[in-house]
Amino acid sequence: MPGTLYLVPNLLGLVAPTDALPARTIAVARTLRHWAVESPKPARAFLKSLELAQPIASLDIQTLPKAADAAVLSALLAPARDGSDVGLLSDAGCPGVADPGAALVAAAHDARIRVVPLVGPSSLLLALMASGMNGQSFAFHGYLPVAASERAAALRRLEDESRVERRAQLFIETPYRNEAMLKTVSEALRPGTRVVVAADLTLPTESIERRTAAQWRSADTARYAKRPAIFILEA
Repeated sequence: MPGTLYLVPNLLGLVAPTDALPARTIAVARTLRHWAVESPKPARAFLKSLELAQPIASLDIQTLPKAADAAVLSALLAPARDGSDVGLLSDAGCPGVADPGAALVAAAHDARIRVVPLVGPSSLLLALMASGMNGQSFAFHGYLPVAASERAAALRRLEDESRVERRAQLFIETPYRNEAMLKTVSEALRPGTRVVVAADLTLPTESIERRTAAQWRSADTARYAKRPAIFILEA
């Protein structure tokens, strides 16, 4: 019998696993000897936090490339084909969402390997839950363009789509560009468009702030510098 591919949610920051993960997720993760991970360093930090019975050096930890071909995916799933369970781990949050994990999950399905998602934090859903915006119709757009003019055009396009489709629009930014993003939000969007910034979710420094684009013009955006955040707009 083949093993199982477990999708193991990572922590969203430096908190104890018992504060952010259900007991079953922790228990399953502690049993896994084979791992496919987005990045080795965050993976080892997460595994260390689980207080494993065995040394981390004894684990089989393989990096999942962002553009993995069929041969690489097959090699990562080899332990599962041989009957051992495998864990898939993102740098933060849920595997397969805004990271390269989806390709490995698809390959597991193709190989008739059982896929089991474990419960844990998803910054996107936590932000949407706390936004007061449309949880019945929403879309995640990843990173917007870096160039200011292109970023402004992308925001206006999302605003138009939100108005027509009655949809909440989620996106992210590299933390050191959060202030630039909020500046563009305040200048490019219509004054009444609502924008939520959810930062440091699940951490003691967590903050969730909802303002109109016009209100963001006078807000102290420096406090969002270098903090992981989810942005949501709704027209």
